[in-house]
Amino acid sequence: MSQAIAVEKLSKRFVLGTLQRDTMLRERLISLLRAPFRGRSTSSNILWALRDVSFRVDAGEVVGIIGRNGAGKSTLLKVLSKITYPTSGTVRVGGRVASLLEVGTGFHEELTGRENIYLNGSILGMKHGEVAAKLDSIVDFAGVARFLDTPIKRYSTGMRLRLGFAVAAHLDPDVLIVDEVLAVGDAGFQRKCLNTMEGLRTGGRTVLFVSHNMAAVENLCSRCIWIDAGQVCMDGSPREVIEAYMNTFANAREAMADLRSVENRRGSGEIRYTGVEYLTPTGEPLQVVRSGDPLNIRFHYHANKPVAFPSFGFRLYTDFGTLITDTSTWHHAIDIPLIPPGDGYVDLHIDFLNLLPARYYFSLWITGPASPVYDNVEHCAELDVELANVYSSGRMLDSRSGIVFFPQHWTVHEPSLVGAGSKAGEK
Repeated sequence: MSQAIAVEKLSKRFVLGTLQRDTMLRERLISLLRAPFRGRSTSSNILWALRDVSFRVDAGEVVGIIGRNGAGKSTLLKVLSKITYPTSGTVRVGGRVASLLEVGTGFHEELTGRENIYLNGSILGMKHGEVAAKLDSIVDFAGVARFLDTPIKRYSTGMRLRLGFAVAAHLDPDVLIVDEVLAVGDAGFQRKCLNTMEGLRTGGRTVLFVSHNMAAVENLCSRCIWIDAGQVCMDGSPREVIEAYMNTFANAREAMADLRSVENRRGSGEIRYTGVEYLTPTGEPLQVVRSGDPLNIRFHYHANKPVAFPSFGFRLYTDFGTLITDTSTWHHAIDIPLIPPGDGYVDLHIDFLNLLPARYYFSLWITGPASPVYDNVEHCAELDVELANVYSSGRMLDSRSGIVFFPQHWTVHEPSLVGAGSKAGEK
């Protein structure tokens, strides 16, 4: 298979506070205006946005690029798009390249939407007739038919984004480079973008897709590259790379909520919760919890004296205080005759976490026969649930969809076949 992109030992250096000769004209003008107010640069002002980056992309691959803000992703895409040039190393990109790196990139402010479509087509080397054949589909996708002959400078941010993506995706590029297109726009536009990129993938186009939407990356991409501090940290299958990347966020916080020092609690104290821990089904610490994943929650406790027939329970709330569930070992008819003094724990096993991405809070309680309260700790532990491709469709479910989702499948019966009881399709 032929290579669409080849990057070898690519490095890009910026000297903070000085003018870069290879930046965009707009940035150069701003830098010139600011120049009188800058001091002399020193070696401490040098920033390596990229350092010895190497990778290859075959024609027809859809590659997701992920990483924290400031990791070097956008700089990489600008180098690949020839908006800026590398300090060292080589970059080879074959065929027509269409880029959507910023809202309105490549548009001329004084030209109309129609004129900008033809301008972008000519930049890609397309003839007037080729662009004309695509015009209707571009305008329909962008939803700017009423404003097609209005200068771009009068477009809203959303209109610019829609037209920019429509132009980039519909003018037959060999390589499409997209930077965080799903960060702006409504849900309907995001679905259009995902469907279009899916079409490009099945059509054999090469796509580089930068996004913080891990579900979209996992569903659309056959490969994922994680960039951190200007270097390739990991390159492999989307699920493996995404899991490794997401785990780095959790390293900054404790995998276990320590409740031993919590003073704002009620109860007699014969037995108390000491911690909450999130684990994988095999008992390993789980620092990233995703919708649809299996999850074990371990509730640690300490008993000061023997406690007969305790019931361990919890309430789970949304960030806004809505009660999601109130459950316990008592609800499951689990009778614990006696807890001896000392440290112990109880495990809650969840086969399929059907919470939508959001932050949730636990309130914990331990009671005994005739409902004496041994311990009650309100809003003592957080549960952060991240996005996941729960329906294997790439269609994102987020907090706008509610609090929970349900395992399900759909069956569609065509009207003409209903009498025969035949299925048209099932998901």
